[in-house]
Amino acid sequence: MSHSQEPHRQFFPFGNPFRMRSPKGSNLPSKLVAILNAFERSLAERLRKLHPSSKDDVLSLSWMILAMELLCETHSDVKNLIKELELPVPDWNEKWIDVYLDISVKLLDVCNAISSELSHLNQSNLMLRCMTHNLDSAESKRLSRTRASLEEWRLNISTTSSRIKNCCVILDSLVDSLDLPKVKNSAKGKVLMRALYGVKVQTVFVCSVFASAFLGSPKLFDLDIADIYSWGQTFSSLQNDVNNEIRNIYTHGKFTPLKELEAIDQCVGNLHQMIPKNPEVEEVQPLKNTVSELGGKAEKLSEGLHLLTKEVDNFFQIVLAGRDALLSNLRGC
Repeated sequence: MSHSQEPHRQFFPFGNPFRMRSPKGSNLPSKLVAILNAFERSLAERLRKLHPSSKDDVLSLSWMILAMELLCETHSDVKNLIKELELPVPDWNEKWIDVYLDISVKLLDVCNAISSELSHLNQSNLMLRCMTHNLDSAESKRLSRTRASLEEWRLNISTTSSRIKNCCVILDSLVDSLDLPKVKNSAKGKVLMRALYGVKVQTVFVCSVFASAFLGSPKLFDLDIADIYSWGQTFSSLQNDVNNEIRNIYTHGKFTPLKELEAIDQCVGNLHQMIPKNPEVEEVQPLKNTVSELGGKAEKLSEGLHLLTKEVDNFFQIVLAGRDALLSNLRGC
């Protein structure tokens, strides 16, 4: 795949994502064309929904939750497509099986890495709650402990785990194998491979954005989608705007690209400056407003992480169920 940079586009420069077309030179039966076009229309619509209305939406928890919801829908959609094709596993080519199993096992590893990072963020958030609780009591010793804990929190939140680094290696391998095997003698197989290509592109995009959020540096791909795909222009616009904004965030040296976490870090920084190294009891009162603000932002982060974790778990279960179903069918052959 090409990794060339595209010029910056404004948000929403869509073409028509609903163009009806058959794969060039494929001569697919009309029924299969209808099945494929329905799948690709749905994919284009999901990509359109994911396109941020402004740069401030990029890497907000609400946007990430939506990204994972839409990814789950696409993976569920491809399972329905397989049923519509009336393509039982015994009729699958060995290469198709290898492709499906390879993608699924890698995605399970990616899910585990993302879940691990979300768990890490949740633990850090619990640390924040303990700190705000300590500040409820007017004790100079608690103030001293809180000051040290704020420093520890920043160090802890900026630590990059080996799992997310391994996730990046997996994403590289998914991109390297993005082009799926050509199918010569099966019209249904051609539809399946084309649909899986769309699934893989959306999956790589979403997971690379998530990896960039947790890695501390952009781990992004500039995928070049051929114009035979009706969803290609919509995807390219989405990819361009999201990738450019993430790179811009890191260029400006922000502590984290996650919007809610960045807001908390600013609050933590302000609080750290307000607490002297040797605090006195009477210095607690001026901190109340900042502590209250920090508590509110920590609560918002907690709610967002909970919903995002649920969506990642849901994605894991969808991938696992599809893999188990395929293996079960293979054993029954």
